[in-house]
This record gives sequence, C-alpha cells and structure tokens, in this order.
Amino acid sequence: MFVLELGGADDEFAAAEARAAASDVRVPAPGVALASDLSRERLRGLAYTHRAGAHVATTDADIEAAVDALEAADVDREGSVAVRARNVRNTTAVDTQQAERELGGVLVDAGFDVDLEDPDHELRALFSADRCFLAWLAAESVRDFGERKPTDRPFFQPGSMDPLLARALCNLARVRPGDVVLDPMCGTGGVLIEAGLLGARPLGTDAQSKMVAGASENLAAYVPDFDVARADATRLPLRDGAADAVVFDAPYGRQSKVETHELADLVAGALAEARRVADRCVLVADRDWREQARAAGWTVAERFERRVHRSLTRYVLILD
Repeated sequence: MFVLELGGADDEFAAAEARAAASDVRVPAPGVALASDLSRERLRGLAYTHRAGAHVATTDADIEAAVDALEAADVDREGSVAVRARNVRNTTAVDTQQAERELGGVLVDAGFDVDLEDPDHELRALFSADRCFLAWLAAESVRDFGERKPTDRPFFQPGSMDPLLARALCNLARVRPGDVVLDPMCGTGGVLIEAGLLGARPLGTDAQSKMVAGASENLAAYVPDFDVARADATRLPLRDGAADAVVFDAPYGRQSKVETHELADLVAGALAEARRVADRCVLVADRDWREQARAAGWTVAERFERRVHRSLTRYVLILD
C-alpha cells in the first residue's frame, strides 16, 4: 500500500487526478490518500499529489503511538535516514520536531545513520486529524509549474489557465505518452503544453487566427512536436477517432456570443465533435454543462466544483 500526500484544498479532486498514477485511491484523512498500487513515473507528472510513500503503519495521531508502531514494524533497510514529520493542514497539536527526534531515535537504535541532507531513505510521518501515517518516501512529483506561468510565456492573454490546473485536467483525461490530445478551443495553448510535457502529441484548434499563432509560439517553447490550426470547434476538420482524449476550457458566461455561435450552441456542438473524435474528455467551464454532455453521447463519470473567487466557480466534468 502507498500513502499519497495531496495538495490543494479539494482532496476528492486531487484523489481523482491521482488515479492516473495509482489504483484504489481513497481519502482517509485531510490531505492524505491511500492507494493499493502506484506508477512512480506517472506520479512524477501529477499536479495535486506531491509525494508517495510505501506504507509502514497507521496509528493514532500522537507521537507515542507512532513510535510504538515504528518499533513494531519490520524495518528491513540499510544506510542513512532522515525523518520528516508534517502536521497536515494544522489539523493536530503534534510537535513535529519532537516527532522527528523520537522516530529518528527508533531508527538509530535499529542501526541507521542519520543524514538530514542526502539520506538513503526518508521516513514520512503525516499527522492528520486523528491519524498518523508512516511511510518510506517512494516518489515525488516534479514541481516545476512556476517555470511556465502564463505571464512568462512568449504569448500571453488575460484569463489563461495556470499550468497546475491544466496538468491536472490532462491527468484526469488519463493522458499517456503517445496519445493524441485535442484542445478544440486551445486559446494560448496551456492545456496542450502540459499534455506535451506528459509525452502526448498536442493537437489544437481555435476560431481566432491570433490564438492559433500565439498557441503555436507558446508550444514551440516547450514541446518539439505539435499541430495547431484555425477551425470551428463545432465542425472539426478531423476524422472519426482522430484523438485519444479531448480536454478544453469552454468560454465563460460573460461572453454571451462567441464568433458566430451562441454560447450554449458552441459548447453543445464542441461536445458532440469531441465525442466523434475521441472516447475520453474533460471539460472545464463556469457552469454545469452536464445536460449538453449527455445529449452529445457522453457519460458523466465525475463532476467537481472548484471555487476560484466570489464570482467564479469552475465546473470540471470527466466524460467517457
């Protein structure tokens, strides 16, 4: 079993993304998930999971219980060690420094050397609500999203999606290396950049020539192979089954009309075209488009509401 350290404020959303890299993911405590199996390489590409560890023990959320559990565990490792304790989301009153000292003492008694800078092994002690999870660090995600801020890209437009959410949407769509990933309303190309960095082949369209040119410029700065063209999302110039997954951010309601389409017609048409060219889709929007998704032939597998600020809530639909 593996222990996952979740990021963000929405554990169920983070757990849904984590299922791109792990099996049987469930959330037993705030900021913590458990999984029965794990792809370390895929976990490296997750946005809302920071680390995963091989489970050692689960105890009550106090230091004495954690120490007893570690003493009882079969510690079959050699070399140097460091202990990192966390009070997850400040849900406990545990002194993490004391926890590190006492758990480290158990490991020293077991024959480990302590190396806080570059240890051979790292024991994670996660104190969350009424539980403590002990785990040997097994994998970490690559936290390089700050290097791709929309304002730092060659082409920027206000309202561009941040790379953290864009990566999560790609993982929710189960993007794999070699997949063709279509964004039929690609804008500045943020979703396609993250798909490309996951090893997929990005394919984008947009109704505006300005966005096509800008997305191409942005993609060229991050991924070597992509296609972007001007096209109407309701009449895509693609054959049936041309993509493995579709991921897109629909125009928001303050735009009552987009180009030649009313907004509802645009989204409904784009969903129908997405169903024609792929069998996986993730849609993010400022309203719930479930009715239009079902009318287009999709099954709504999961739905999330993510509050951005007082006047904006994003709805994320996972469709298959």
